Amino acid sequence: MPALLSPRTAAARCAYVGAVALSLLSTGLPTAVAEDQRPDLSRFYRQHVTWAACEGPDMPADLQCGKVTVPLDYARPKAGTLDLAMARYRGTGRSHASVLLNFGGPGGSGVDGLAAGGKDFMDLTNGYDVVSFDPRGVGRSSPVTCGDAAADAWSGTDDTGADNPRAMLEQLRTAARECAANSGPVLRHIGTVNAARDLDVMRAALGDKKLNYLGFSYGTRLGAVYAAQFPKKVGRFALDGVDTLTEPLSEQGRVGAQGQQAALEDFLKWCTRDVGCPFGQDTRSAREQVVRLVRSLDANPVPSDFGDDFTGQDLVGAISQALYSEELWPSLERALASLVEDGDTNGAEGFTSGGSRVPGLRASGAGTAPAPWAPAPRHTVPKPSGVREDGGLTDAEDVPPDNLPAALMAINCADDPDRPGADRIAAEYGRLRAEYERASPVFGRYRLTEVLMCYGRPRGTDFVRDDVRNVATPHMLLVGTRGDPATPYRWTTETAKRLGPSAVVLDNRGDGHTGYASSKCVHRKVDDFLLYGSLPPSGSSCAADTDDSTATAGE
Repeated sequence: MPALLSPRTAAARCAYVGAVALSLLSTGLPTAVAEDQRPDLSRFYRQHVTWAACEGPDMPADLQCGKVTVPLDYARPKAGTLDLAMARYRGTGRSHASVLLNFGGPGGSGVDGLAAGGKDFMDLTNGYDVVSFDPRGVGRSSPVTCGDAAADAWSGTDDTGADNPRAMLEQLRTAARECAANSGPVLRHIGTVNAARDLDVMRAALGDKKLNYLGFSYGTRLGAVYAAQFPKKVGRFALDGVDTLTEPLSEQGRVGAQGQQAALEDFLKWCTRDVGCPFGQDTRSAREQVVRLVRSLDANPVPSDFGDDFTGQDLVGAISQALYSEELWPSLERALASLVEDGDTNGAEGFTSGGSRVPGLRASGAGTAPAPWAPAPRHTVPKPSGVREDGGLTDAEDVPPDNLPAALMAINCADDPDRPGADRIAAEYGRLRAEYERASPVFGRYRLTEVLMCYGRPRGTDFVRDDVRNVATPHMLLVGTRGDPATPYRWTTETAKRLGPSAVVLDNRGDGHTGYASSKCVHRKVDDFLLYGSLPPSGSSCAADTDDSTATAGE
């Protein structure tokens, strides 16, 4: 790992922290203060959720919506509040508990995810109300946004960086200022530490003594942080597609590029067995053609139906979305064929719009969250309208279209303490770019641009990296998938070791991002644990999904 973005020493880290960064660190981190010195949060813990039918044409009739109110700043609970949007499917019979779901991202709307993918969780209603939510800064819960100027700045960073890293960094600083100007006060209090505290308020508002939780991808980070903050409140926790707690964003980006390249190789092997594959029937040639296509579009973008140019990096973003699940491969093949043969960008752009224009693609749900750090195309980032300043819920139609990438950047940056200076980045940029391109000739440049987007933002918290370890909780089930392009299997074993003896790993020997929605075996094992407390033996695995796939111990 190059020195550019590696963790700094404690002394250097302390020297770097300025007044702006310190304002982020006053957002309610656990501290060893006397009981009588802690802010009074009792009014938030005394509330109860009032449920009613969800409004909107796409909302299922049996889905109920509500809200919970949390402090904007847990250190100063009288300084303002936020409403967090919630949704639930009621449990059948006499349900006495809830299970909260987080679909990942970070930045994905849990309300929309539950509305679109709720059928995957109906078995859990045998024992629970199945609940999800929009975390602070996401969806209807005071959504953050960056606006047009930030998108314009991002659009030029890749080519600018190659010739003039300092100019690129100035563009990123401009983008960070635009995000702060457009997002309002919630941006200073965003991040997983505060989101985990919100989870505990939701737990109390739902009437549960302990939190039962199912988190996917980023949602596993949120669950782990909660376990560190509130170990005595942990109920049954299942974490699927386990995120890293220790690697800096720079290393996550490189690993992500490698994982996506491996997933692309698998897709091309599948594609070249089909006579309709636009790259022919030779896998090696197909790989080279994809690289040439990306570089050609970067050099000579093609017009899209939205009026903006469609670049090679736009195509990389689209491919990265489609590689999350093998179910999307036929749609990706058709989209690439339309692009190669007719210059039609619609199919590819369907993936970057969250799948809303891809026929047969589920809009949301476990395992289909957008790739980390995927910026929205410029044509989807208008100025926000209707975003409330009082902390109340935002109407669904007023959620800014760039909310997901804006929230994703804000949360990841808030969780990462590394902020190398301009001199260091400029000196090492060429070497780091070469390393990323070695990791993946297709995804390397794209992932590097994403990683650098924390430049110009306040330093994030050390809590996730330093303090989430050896949690004194009941057993938690961690699911890792061997062929996961976004959260590699080694992160599951590393995080399990870090969390300590409470972590039990289930090895899913399949492909795709997360296992619950794609593996019958994983689905059954997770449900058995959440519903009945039945944990698989340590060292269990799930075979790649077939009609008779089962879990086997000790493989």
